[in-house]
Amino acid sequence: MRVLRRPDEARAVLAGRGVGFVPTMGYLHRGHLELIRRARAENPEVAVSIFVNPLQFGPSEDYERYPRDEERDLALLEAEGVDFAFLPTKEELYPPGFSTFVEVTGPLVERWEGAHRPGHFRGVTTVLAKLFNLVRPRRAYFGEKDFQQLAVVRRMVADLGLPLEIVGVPTVREPDGLALSSRNVYLTSEHRRQAAKLYQALTRAREVAKAGGSVAEAEEAARAVIATIPDFSLDYLAIVDPETLEPLASWVPGARAIVAGRFPEVRLIDNLEVYP
Repeated sequence: MRVLRRPDEARAVLAGRGVGFVPTMGYLHRGHLELIRRARAENPEVAVSIFVNPLQFGPSEDYERYPRDEERDLALLEAEGVDFAFLPTKEELYPPGFSTFVEVTGPLVERWEGAHRPGHFRGVTTVLAKLFNLVRPRRAYFGEKDFQQLAVVRRMVADLGLPLEIVGVPTVREPDGLALSSRNVYLTSEHRRQAAKLYQALTRAREVAKAGGSVAEAEEAARAVIATIPDFSLDYLAIVDPETLEPLASWVPGARAIVAGRFPEVRLIDNLEVYP
């Protein structure tokens, strides 16, 4: 595996290769490894970036304490047969005087995560535009756990006519259903146990849908489960269109239940297709 650290080096080495690309913020877990394995299966070469992007963190969020372990991450990438690891620094991607941003606007980014984390998606799309320009991948892989992010990235790529395919990969979960996340390490043992109810709430909505219940009934059933989590503060729970993320009044194919909220030590998000 070749480790690249400078943007000019990445551009020169990766030009014309058309790699499968997995952008990450590091502290890799099985969800990231699933993205890498999918990329390996569909591309002759795979590149993975590790960069904790300051632009997508709000002023009161966890940029400084976000978990980092470069040695461990590089060992995992090596074991997975990754061809290229790209680890730029903040100073290299955002040099002095940096003042250009890439931003999706409109309803897709104004609600849900966009409403609770102002500026977050602008940070995501700006760094990805830079990374895509440097790596020039054929395909890029993202987990469905960050479902709104996946929709926003697809919108950016389509709007800018970028020559790559965005591939969504199903969420990887713990045995009790909790979606894997680098931030799960923040959870206390008791909150880790309670966090499994997020998935229970989503599956409850799916059960109501399968039984012929309405969107409103499915949402109500999911909210009833969330209400049993004593230390969890709900930001939103909704059933939405899978492409526009507009809230639904009646079922459409692929409808998603989405949820986000906070334990005292960490904020969690999740989603699940509830109507096939």
